[in-house]
Parts: sequence; structure tokens; C-alpha cells
Amino acid sequence: MAEVVVLGAGLGGVIAAYEIKAQLRSKDRLTVISKGDTYHFVPSNPWVAVSWRTRKAIEIKLPGVMKKKGINFIPVGAKRVHPTENRVQLDDGQSIPYDYLVIATGPDLAFDEIEGFGPSANTHSICHVDHASKTAEAFEAFCKAPGPIVVGAVQGASCYGPAYEFAMILDTELRRRKIRDKVPMTFVTAEPYIGHLGLDGVGDTKGLLESEMRNRHIKWITNARVTKVEPGKMHVEEVGEDGAVRATHDLPFGFSMLLPAFRGVEAIRNIEGLVNPRGFVLIDKHQRNPAFPNIFSIGVTVAIPPMGKTPVPVGVPKTGFMIESMVTATAHNIGALLRGKEPDTEATWNAVCIADFGDGGVAFVAQPQIPPRNVNWSAEGKWVHLAKIAFERYFLSKMRKGESEPFYEKLVMNTLGIDKLKD
Repeated sequence: MAEVVVLGAGLGGVIAAYEIKAQLRSKDRLTVISKGDTYHFVPSNPWVAVSWRTRKAIEIKLPGVMKKKGINFIPVGAKRVHPTENRVQLDDGQSIPYDYLVIATGPDLAFDEIEGFGPSANTHSICHVDHASKTAEAFEAFCKAPGPIVVGAVQGASCYGPAYEFAMILDTELRRRKIRDKVPMTFVTAEPYIGHLGLDGVGDTKGLLESEMRNRHIKWITNARVTKVEPGKMHVEEVGEDGAVRATHDLPFGFSMLLPAFRGVEAIRNIEGLVNPRGFVLIDKHQRNPAFPNIFSIGVTVAIPPMGKTPVPVGVPKTGFMIESMVTATAHNIGALLRGKEPDTEATWNAVCIADFGDGGVAFVAQPQIPPRNVNWSAEGKWVHLAKIAFERYFLSKMRKGESEPFYEKLVMNTLGIDKLKD
């Protein structure tokens, strides 16, 4: 009998639990450890932040679903992983042993790396549904006394799609309320150009997103480094190609949301051989840690080097399709090990994204995510907005039933009108 533990119950952790369960032998046991008992659909957070969704609509209580699947569920956060002892220490003092561990914790949000930054200070966030709910309250108050808005992603961030989404969704909502003319908007990003997305662009994302922002009267600052945020004022350095500061901006705002840089969670940080200096898990082509081969990792917590040198640090995103692919590879490789075989399944690591703009949107496929690519496609239109709504409903209905399937692959196949998504 083997004890398999999944640490984390976000997108990667939950679907990993479903897929690993299908790979286990009859006497093997699967345990999921989560900080809390609720899954929420992160891609819907921008909608929650403008009250287009309630948090209840995008949440799933996990204990009942896991129980039906025969999965042990522990809604207690992890204090520390002890890889040399094959156990996870929990915040309540429990110690959970494992034969195989899958780290799917997602990131720690590094708001503290910039003075005055984050939801406990002077800006808002859509990274978690708790943040998005509070952002919705702040947005309602802002609309009663509108002023400048600053949206974007700070230095070291690796998730840019939601920043663009939220800027456009804000524009859409402000127009619906007939107060857009009272709200100057500025998009601040560490990217070297609009539409870089941490991927050096996909298709014509540069042209598409620049055009969209011009049409919506959103100004932008690229190669931006946020140095400090005061109440109602953001201090930004604009960096040149040589790394020198070429301009400084003191941006007033009545409402602001910037995405932070990510790092590994405290439970795994600074464990030699397991993580890199930023706290992300080191893995081989089979999602397996080289130093501790009974540990796998999936999702945002995986270490991926940046696409290349940029004047301001820019990370690489881990999109839903990529995470889904990591999950399937991990499940099959654990199944192989349980049967005395060597891992042989590799994730595809293609990037797929649908970015909703409230009344339109942009979709892109990068296959593989690192250029040169076999598929380098992007497009825009009202259909993207509708596709994301349909995908949200479909995904949550399947998750509530404890069903796992290649959600994102199906989305891409339907979008491109193909029968199979190959490498």
C-alpha cells in the first residue's frame, strides 16, 4: 500500500486528485491537504471584483466531493514539508506521512516586496476570491466619487492576462455606469511591450492589445518598476533598454489593482534541492524533483526560467492548459511508479488563454509556449467573452461532480475547429 499526498487544492491540486485517484491500486490511499475547505475558480475573480459574479457562484465545497471520490481531505494548511522524512507538518501539529507527494500549493503573493503595496496596504487585488470580494466593495465606493485608476502588474510578475482583463472589464463597467468620462486610466506593467504576456507575445497580441487600449483610452507605461505606493499615489520608474531609469512617474489614483510577483509558499521555501532561490519547485521533464524523486510538482509553484532578459524582471505564466497537462503527466507517472515502472509521460507545456474584456476579448494559443512555435495564434472578438462564460459554467459543473477531463484542450479544439490537439 502506498500513501499519496497532494498538497494544495486549487486548479492543479483538485484535478490532480481526481486523476491520481484513477491511477491508484486498490489498497493505495490518497490524501489532499488544503488551507481551507473551498475551491474557487480563479479566472472568474475579475468578474467578482466588479460584482458580475458572487463568490458563492464560483466556489465549490470540497469535503463532500472528495469523500464521494474516496479521497481523504484535510482542510488544514501546511507548515513545513520535510522531504528527508517523507512527511508534511500541518499548522495544527499533525504530521502526514507520504510515499509520494505532489506539491500543488500555488504561489505566495509577494506584496511585501514593495512598500505600501497590496490589499492590506494601498492597492487592491484579484488574486484570491477574498481579495476580489473586497475589491468589489472598494469599486462600488469609488464609483460614487470617481477619479484616476491605475491597473497592471509589478516587476517580477508572471501573470499578465488577468491584469489586461481587469483593465478592460473596468472600462466596460464604467461605460455602463456612464462615468467612464470621469476616470483617466493608466496601465502599468513590467513587460517590455504591451502584449508580451511573459511569453514574448503570441501571434499579434502586441497589436491587438495596443489597439484595444487605444480604443478604450487607456494609457500605458511599459518597462515599469513600482518603487512605492502611498494612499492615492503610485511611484513608478520607467526603465530603458540599458537598465537605467529614463523617467519617473507619480501617478495619482482613486482606485488601483496591480498583480504582484509570485514566490514559493513558506512551507517549501529554502529547502535545498527542492526549490530554487525564489522558492519554486525544481522538476525534470516528468514533473519530478531530481533531489527527492518521490516528490512531484504542478502548476504555478513549478520553477520555469524567464523567456529571456528584459529591462525589468518578467516571469513566465502557467496557464490552465499547461497545468492540466502537468497534472495528467504526473498522474500517469505516479501510476507507473506504483507498478514498478519508470516515469515516461511528459507534459506538453503549451500556453492557452482566453482573456475576457467584458464586451469582447482576446484568445491565444502558443504551442509550445517557448518560441519557435508550431502554433502561434491569437484572435479577438465578442465570441471570447461568450466562450469564457460558457467555459466557467461547464468547468464548475464538472468539478462539482468530481469529474476530470481535458477541459482546456477541449476548449482549444472547439475554438480552432480541430479534432485533436497534438504537440
